[in-house]
Amino acid sequence: MQFNKVVAVVERERCSACGVCIDACPLNAITLNDIAEIDKEVCSGCGACIQSCPNEAISLKKI
Repeated sequence: MQFNKVVAVVERERCSACGVCIDACPLNAITLNDIAEIDKEVCSGCGACIQSCPNEAISLKKI
């Protein structure tokens, strides 16, 4: 049986690069460049960044 991994993804158009999600991530999977970027290898899909984002720019996606 194969399982899909769920990770957070950032919607480029909505991200204001405020950095709130970086502080919310317990695994330090997020870095900030022009927008927030999530390391899919580190992200556990916990959703902490989604709850913290004031612009609703982050969602979960199966990969």
